[in-house]
Amino acid sequence: MPQSRTAVARPLIAIAGLGIESSTFSPARTEAPAFHPLCGAGVLTRYPFLAPGTPLPDAAEWRGALVGKALPGGTVTAAAFAGLSDELVGRLAAMPPLDGLWYDIHGAMTVDGVDDAEAVLLARIRATVGPDVIVSTSMDLHGNVSRELAHMSDLITCYRMAPHEDHMETKERAARHLVDLLTTGAPRPVKAWIPVPVLLAGEQTSTRIEPARSVYAAVDDVEATDGVTDAAVWVGYAWADEPRNRAAVVVTGPSEAAVTAGAERLARGFWEARRAFAFVAPTGSLDECLDEALASDARPYFISDTGDNPTAGGAGDVTWGLERVLARPEFKEASGPTVIYASVPGPDAVEAAEKAGVGATVTVTAGAAVDDRHAGPLTMTGVVHTVRHGDRDAETEVVLRVGSVHVIITRLRKPYHHEHDFTDLALDPRGADIVLVKIGYLEPELFDMSVGWKLALTPGGVDQDLVRLGHRRIRRPMFPFDPDMAEPDLTARIIPPSNTPLTGEDE
Repeated sequence: MPQSRTAVARPLIAIAGLGIESSTFSPARTEAPAFHPLCGAGVLTRYPFLAPGTPLPDAAEWRGALVGKALPGGTVTAAAFAGLSDELVGRLAAMPPLDGLWYDIHGAMTVDGVDDAEAVLLARIRATVGPDVIVSTSMDLHGNVSRELAHMSDLITCYRMAPHEDHMETKERAARHLVDLLTTGAPRPVKAWIPVPVLLAGEQTSTRIEPARSVYAAVDDVEATDGVTDAAVWVGYAWADEPRNRAAVVVTGPSEAAVTAGAERLARGFWEARRAFAFVAPTGSLDECLDEALASDARPYFISDTGDNPTAGGAGDVTWGLERVLARPEFKEASGPTVIYASVPGPDAVEAAEKAGVGATVTVTAGAAVDDRHAGPLTMTGVVHTVRHGDRDAETEVVLRVGSVHVIITRLRKPYHHEHDFTDLALDPRGADIVLVKIGYLEPELFDMSVGWKLALTPGGVDQDLVRLGHRRIRRPMFPFDPDMAEPDLTARIIPPSNTPLTGEDE
């Protein structure tokens, strides 16, 4: 039976969390500074809906503990996780007794020697703040939801769009549901959890196209049902190898019958669509994509260098694709088709180009310092086109024109998602013939800019050919690794309230 609670007029709510996608198939390792942690009042500046004058700040007293978000990358070192977790928990321990906690995470963080890191951290948080604190968890839809994470969260939700145009809307929903639960005194919600044995890449499950568009449209229908507070479908994170990595559904609300029916509807919809999921754009080898781009009149023509996508967990320094681009005879002369390539890290190359200055001809070597499994460091001779300082991720960026290819070289790896990422470097992506970006599905600004677009199936830590990556620890059977597997059990598992022990084993 739901446990009665006392309403709190203006609850005290803490905000805490660590977020990253960690590819276990990349040799990279992620250290603590990559999370750019904010503490105390600095945490509140992350969220526009907590700015003064908006409704939620008046409804509760918000306290920042520690929130850190890193670019997707390699496995987090044990020392980094321990240090960040210790500081986060220490800050919570120093706070007055809390009514609620908003746990803002991604859900795909892998830590050396730790499985289900977000659940491990939440267990420490729970031990610190006590069992009576209500926890609302917000996540990326490419996160993973174990039974333990669902158990320790009273409310849990995730994005409903890929690309994640609703990321801030989702966070606000998680915060708002938490405030509503605390201020009304409603019982802890019933949680219906269903693991779905499907593990697909984000590029195959974009909500821009079917079947994901319809799968996620059903979330709104379920949430609108009487007795349901929130509904969520997680695709899971395909480039890590842990038992928790798979799709999942959680529906929460006051009615066990309603959340059960809603969860089972969503889980069946995802499972039944499994064979229909397809890449969000046409695919091909890198050479096939380049051939098609050169033959096409569509300008600018975007090519996604998918295997080393730093926003999915790639090391970002694989030189395999750039090496092949620079070897193409069409691009050998400055008068050839204008190409932009984003990007490759090379701190020594950046330093040499910066020292030589704009307009100088330099020979530099970049890339493959972290992931040299597919190609080695690449030596290039070109003209320094731009030097730019002060980027949050890259720190310093250099553009080197090699023939007709404008190669962006960075001190530290950086994703290129926005038009200003290029125009800030005196590049004109709209006027280019071909723009190659280490990315999967194009982020909204690039998608709107592209006239032609194709996904190049290239090697790296986030290789789109999941079966050849070599997962060994995921729960089997799993689609598409076991394409002819038997029908799974998609009945709803009712997860006990967070202040009630969880018994039995994970499924």
